[in-house]
This record gives sequence, structure tokens and C-alpha cells, in this order.
Amino acid sequence: MRESNQAEQDDLRLGYYDLGPTPFFTLQSEPRLCYCLYVPTEYQRDGDKRYPLIVLIHGTERWPAHYRDNYAAFAQEQQAIVLAPLFPCNLFFIGDTENYKLLKAGDIRFDQVLLDMVDEIGQRYRLASDKFLMHGFSGGGHFTHRFLYAHPHRLLGASIGAPGVVTLCEPDLDYPLGLKGMADFIGGEINPDGIAAVPIQCVVGAEDTDTWEITIPDSETLFWVPGINDTGITRIDRLRTLAGSLEKAGCDVQFDMVPGLDHDQDGVVDAVQGFFARILQAEAQQ
Repeated sequence: MRESNQAEQDDLRLGYYDLGPTPFFTLQSEPRLCYCLYVPTEYQRDGDKRYPLIVLIHGTERWPAHYRDNYAAFAQEQQAIVLAPLFPCNLFFIGDTENYKLLKAGDIRFDQVLLDMVDEIGQRYRLASDKFLMHGFSGGGHFTHRFLYAHPHRLLGASIGAPGVVTLCEPDLDYPLGLKGMADFIGGEINPDGIAAVPIQCVVGAEDTDTWEITIPDSETLFWVPGINDTGITRIDRLRTLAGSLEKAGCDVQFDMVPGLDHDQDGVVDAVQGFFARILQAEAQQ
């Protein structure tokens, strides 16, 4: 009887809305946050096939389903699962748009809740490993490279798209300009020594030159520390400075600048998918 009930539960657990582009699911460990998925429509409910995971981190605009949909065909081709979390605005106050970008705000460690999401879907789907690919654009690029410092052992590869403010791999510079104080800020350990093992892509549009959103005034309490604007004037400049810092730390960094593109996450999709495809192909050959 127990085996029969378990089989019925398994059938219900992966129903119509659990394959293809899914609805948003509330994270059980933190109901203020949620996520959506893309699961290949040929997902094998039975068998031992395991699926790589691609995590897409939205920008300040919070369009996770749009990000997910941009990678649906790629997920079908690669037989991979896509996870796109939603970190809403106004979690802690009206106008709270930046909350997830430094990994912690209020009582939420956004890096840890992302790992909770991975664990939660790992209980429903067969994932290939505890490592995954991550891409974030703009605000998501903020999150992605800081997540890299904290959890390099969880990443197969990291694609950092056009962040407005960068954290350099420099232990003597104050967070968020560098790593000094980052562990205290997030309330946990960081592991910058592990980043050299992670393939990294830095990707930005060649026309991404607006500065109105990324020049930090000294009245800005979240991001401003002395030197925060010295990494460059535009997102291109700042991403090059970050790439140089990562290379200095021993990382293999692929820098992709997309011709004719301004600050548009849709325009970097092909470059990111090419980067991910090479990593997935290498993983499959091991």
C-alpha cells in the first residue's frame, strides 16, 4: 500500500504544470520569494537521466519569466532545466529595488535562498549535480559575481552581464568595492580562492554607455564607499575592470562585447548560450 501511494504521489508531483514553462512556485523555506522553471517537455519521469541546471538572475526590472522564455529553446536542445527566481521589490520598504544585489538585505540572505530553491527543485527533478550554470544581467550581474565569491564550488560557470557596480577580487578594498568586510556583511563565509576553477564570461553591449544609473553619489548609503566610481565611467569600463581583477586572481575570463547593443539583456542571449553550450559539452564528455 505504501509503495502504491508513493507512486500516486510521484505522478501528482510532476503534472501538467511541472513541465515546459511552469507557473511561479513559492519557495517553501521563504514564502516571500518565488521562482519559475523551464523543464524540457520530454523530461523522463522514470529512468535515471539527470539534467543540468541553468540559473538566470533577473535585473532590477524583475522579468524572470521573460529571461526563462529566452532560454526555453536552448533548454530543450541541451536537455537542461532553467530556474529563474523572483526577488521582489519592496520587501523591506517602499522603493526597495536593490535588495538582492549585495546578497543580503534585512533578514534575507539571497544567495542562501537561491540555494534553497536549487535544493527544492532537486527534490522534484533529477539534477545532474549540485553544480549549476548562472547568468545574471544588470542587477543580476551584480548578484552573479558576488555569488561567485561566496559559492564558487556550486558553479559550473558564471556569466556576468553588464553590472552597474562591481566588486573586485581585492581583499584590501571595502565591500562592495572589494572583498574586505563582505563576509561580515552577508553574515557568512566567502571563498574567493575557489573562483579560479570556475569558467567566467563577462558580457556587455558595445553601446552600453549610459551612466545615469551607475554613478553612485556619496549620499547613497547602500553602494557608496570611497573609490566605488573609480572602476570606470560606463558599464563597459567597469566590467573590464572586474574582468582584469578576476584574471589577476587566476580566473579564465571570456570577455564578450556585443556590437550595436545598448543595455538590453535580450541582445546578450546568443553569447551567453554559446558560452553555456561549450561548458555543457565539456561536461558531457567527462
